[in-house]
Amino acid sequence: MPNTPEIYDVVIAGAGPVGLFLACELRLANLSVLVLEQAPDPYSPLKKLPFGMRGLSAPTIESFHRRGLLDDIAEQQAKEQSNGSNALAAHWMHQKRRPGGHFAGIQFFHDNVDTSKWPYRLPGSMPVAMASSMAEIESVLEKRATAMGAEIRRGAGVEGFEQSDEAVTVHADGQAFCGRWLIGCDGGRSTVRKTGGFDFIGTDPEFTGYSVMVEMADPEKLVPGRHYTPTGMYTYQEPGIIAMVDFDGGRFHRTHPITREHVQTVLRHVSGTDVTVTSLELATTWTDRAYQATTYRNGRVLLAGDAAHIHSPLGGQGLNLGLGDAINLGWKLAATIRGDAPGGLLDSYTSERHPVGAQVLDWSRAQVALMRPSRSTRALEAIIRDLIETRDGATYFAERVWGISLHYDLGGNHPLVGRNVPDFELADGRKIGELLREGKGLFLNFGADASPEALAGRWAGRISYVAGNAMDQLGLSVVLVRPDGIVAWATDSIPDEDEITEAAARWFGTA
Repeated sequence: MPNTPEIYDVVIAGAGPVGLFLACELRLANLSVLVLEQAPDPYSPLKKLPFGMRGLSAPTIESFHRRGLLDDIAEQQAKEQSNGSNALAAHWMHQKRRPGGHFAGIQFFHDNVDTSKWPYRLPGSMPVAMASSMAEIESVLEKRATAMGAEIRRGAGVEGFEQSDEAVTVHADGQAFCGRWLIGCDGGRSTVRKTGGFDFIGTDPEFTGYSVMVEMADPEKLVPGRHYTPTGMYTYQEPGIIAMVDFDGGRFHRTHPITREHVQTVLRHVSGTDVTVTSLELATTWTDRAYQATTYRNGRVLLAGDAAHIHSPLGGQGLNLGLGDAINLGWKLAATIRGDAPGGLLDSYTSERHPVGAQVLDWSRAQVALMRPSRSTRALEAIIRDLIETRDGATYFAERVWGISLHYDLGGNHPLVGRNVPDFELADGRKIGELLREGKGLFLNFGADASPEALAGRWAGRISYVAGNAMDQLGLSVVLVRPDGIVAWATDSIPDEDEITEAAARWFGTA
């Protein structure tokens, strides 16, 4: 008789940051996890600095903090720097004013951002933004996933699958693997998405973008910084880091080899100079194609990260969007597999994350519109520059770029519901971020009433009960926090038992 393949709770296609973070989340619930990755090893020069630099937004930073990953990332960064890693900063970091980010290259600055507009973000919270490389993030997540017991197989890209009512049989590297669920985290050209029959709709590209590292005979012909020209846009960082956009309808992306001669031709066209490229050290192309799956679930198959949505890398929101998918999905799928999920919990993954993805795609499209090489676009750019320099303007752009505006429509009357929980500091010195390390929900009782403790005990194993005063309670009495750090329910008054029972049952099932 043929050997029966091992049945995993979850098979994940793709060992990028999203797939690895999902593996960690699922292992928190003690589920068996297999990660299948096409690449034979994780190493790529494009994942290191400077091209691998990524900005982490506030929700990502908070998620990493709640799982104890921020210290690991800082340790990995120190290790990379001690090994002589080239920690090149973007050209706009060498400025007198501290930049907070940009929109289509138009900067906003920290000194213009009015943080008083965010009453539920406490002083002393995690940073609103930080930088790391893809190599550092993947290294930390892979090490954590492996230590937690996830199985990672490289050189085994998913080639296809079949699903039944009970499981999914996945074909990779000439073998068959069986999982109760399959999650596609296998990038923008996702095999899981295509095989799974997901509809993928959106807008086609207007340009081919280039990120290159070159040597030039006459680099003085290029001015450092970001420049819009009558034929496109380019950013130059000395000694030879260039990003440029050629509005060719995306025709060159992945259709021809990237040669020194071609890069020189495009650079001359976009910059309007006769600069000479003598050597091409590293190059990649990208476009502004913006597509999204209409649903993130089809039976026992789910999508996350670039498999669910693709857009241009402008503003660096793609990684944060994918990691947000992972922390939203992980605990919901775990509860579904355990059998204690309330009805519709897994479907809330699409209903919550799809609007966030659609918003990011439109944010990307809006930046493309502001980059087009036309006189009317340059006129619009001047207006945006004026607006972003105002206090209200900078605050608005900071909310979007830093992820402060993240909000799920969960109903409820309190404005904190659907937002990231503030990092309250309890009287004994503990902070909320540290109390979410185990991946359980939290029942915060600032009134120290005995009754909620008895009620919360009904969901033991799914909700941790925490009572006591906080340094700044923001006037709150009771707060129910989901495992992903999102406030599910909150009140300023003393709740009755029925209110607590209804709120807990909605997110954590029957007691």
